Amino acid sequence: MFQLAATSSIARITILLIVFGLVVTAAFVVMTFLSRRSLVRSELRELTTGGLLVHGKVKDSLRASNDTAWAKLADAVERAGLSLADTQNERLRAKLVAAGFRATSAPRIYTLVRLALVFVLPLGYVALAYSGDQPPSFFKTYAIGVGLALLGLYMPNLYVRARADRRREEIINGFPDCLDLILVCVEAGLGIEAAMDRVGREMVHSHPLVAELISVTTLQLRAGASREDAFRRMADTAGVDEIRSFTTLLIQSDKLGTSISTTLRVYAAEMRERRRMRAEEKAHRLPVLISIPLVVCMLPTMIGVLMLPAAVRVVRQILPLLAGG
Repeated sequence: MFQLAATSSIARITILLIVFGLVVTAAFVVMTFLSRRSLVRSELRELTTGGLLVHGKVKDSLRASNDTAWAKLADAVERAGLSLADTQNERLRAKLVAAGFRATSAPRIYTLVRLALVFVLPLGYVALAYSGDQPPSFFKTYAIGVGLALLGLYMPNLYVRARADRRREEIINGFPDCLDLILVCVEAGLGIEAAMDRVGREMVHSHPLVAELISVTTLQLRAGASREDAFRRMADTAGVDEIRSFTTLLIQSDKLGTSISTTLRVYAAEMRERRRMRAEEKAHRLPVLISIPLVVCMLPTMIGVLMLPAAVRVVRQILPLLAGG
């Protein structure tokens, strides 16, 4: 076997692939075992600590993670003399908060990642291109390098935008259930702060983003913020029209002294109606979306199946007659 591996390159590659597969499989088994143990420990810790775990998660998410490796790297770059501050810092911070990045160092890390990708992607392509036997021409290298630099410049922006849209969609899908639970708690006799605190604890697993928003608002109310300020911050953090309308409704109800339970009941019915309308809209869009692959893939095949026998008959019988055969 060793002689075969020494003489045949295919045998060496096969042996290396087998060894690599065994190592990856063993590592995957070990990581799965360790993750399962850590999951069991976290569940046991949650059972022992009770509701304190929810606010612990919220506090961890609110804490600015300035001691991460990226933050330290950004600080080192700024100490070296390169400023990572953006000209539209407030707008960039709002965009990153909408995507879920609340750390104070998030705008600087975002700028650092964009600068790193602008240089890393073209240099990586140049290193791979000139490592072969036939390096490409200078014009091709320059054009592809410029394209990769532009891609590295806009790739973080696309990622942040996609993550913000996905986060907004999760909040929209989970907020009607949250609103129904708040309505049940308010009709049971709880105040709006106690109801939001209870719902935030209950929905931490089913809808964690909505639970985080509600728990953060509850902590702000406990810290002394007014209802108007806390609810407006909740709407600005979420960036969703439904939550913005909900907070405006609560603020007006609090100022005018109307019944909060009646307000929540009417708005919950409107939210359920909106969710039903969104589902109907998606259902009505399906025929239009299905027609595209139908026309592109199936219609040419159907035309070919219907027209091919006639074309074969024309070639075999009519064309010889026209040619005088």
